[in-house]
Amino acid sequence: MSLPDYAYDVKKTNHKKYKVFQISLSLILCLFIIFSAVKLTLMFKPLYYFDIEYLNIAEQSNFSKDEIIKNYDYVINYLLSPKGQEFKLPSIPYSEHGQIHFKDVKRIFTSIDVLLIVTGFISALGLFFNLKNKKFYFLKQTSSMLILLPIILLTAFMMNFNAAFVMFHKIFFRNDYWQFDPKLDPIINILPEEFFYHSALLIVTLIVLSIIVLKLLYKNLISKENVGWKVNNRDVKKERTLS
Repeated sequence: MSLPDYAYDVKKTNHKKYKVFQISLSLILCLFIIFSAVKLTLMFKPLYYFDIEYLNIAEQSNFSKDEIIKNYDYVINYLLSPKGQEFKLPSIPYSEHGQIHFKDVKRIFTSIDVLLIVTGFISALGLFFNLKNKKFYFLKQTSSMLILLPIILLTAFMMNFNAAFVMFHKIFFRNDYWQFDPKLDPIINILPEEFFYHSALLIVTLIVLSIIVLKLLYKNLISKENVGWKVNNRDVKKERTLS
C-alpha cells in the first residue's frame, strides 16, 4: 500500500470514529432531555392540582380536596425521595399489592435519577468539547433525533391512549399489580387515566420545547460563526491590499 493510500485510509477511519462519537453524544443528550422531561413532569404538582378541579376528582372519588392533595403529595414526595422508606399513605387505605407497585415505581424513578446523572455528565463534557472546538452540528443532529419521539408518542396517544398506557405498564412492570382494585386500593380513584394523559402531553411538550431551543441555539451559533468568519476574511483581504 502506498503512503497516500495509507494516509487516506487512516483519515477515513478517524472520520468514521469521529462520526460515531458525535452520534453517540447526540443519543446521550437525547436521553438526558427525555429523562429530564419525565422527572420535571413528576415534580410539577400544579398540573395535578389543576386536574383536581378540571377532572372533578373530588366528586368522582368521594374524597375531599384536602385529603386528595395530602395523599397525592405524599406519593410524589415518596417517589422523589432518594431514601429507602416504607410506603404508607396518610389517610387512604391500600393493599400489599398496591404498596409493592409504588415501590416498583420508585425503583424506576431511582434508576432515572442515576441515568440523569450519567447522561448529564457525559452531555456536559460533550457540549464543552464541541462548543470549545466550534463543532455545532451535533445540536442540530440531537434535535433531529428527538423529533421522532414526539411524533411517535402523539400518534400513539391520539390513536388509543388506553392501549399505549397498558403497553407502557406491561413493558416496565414485571407483575400486574398496577391493575388496582378500587375496593382494595381506592387511591386509583384519585389518579384517573386522564391525568396520566395530561402528564404524557406535558412530557411531549417539554421535549418539543427542547427541540426548539436546540435548533435556535444551533442557528445562533452558526450565524455568529459565519459573521466572525466574514469579518476575519475581510481583515485578511485588507492586510493583503495594504501590503
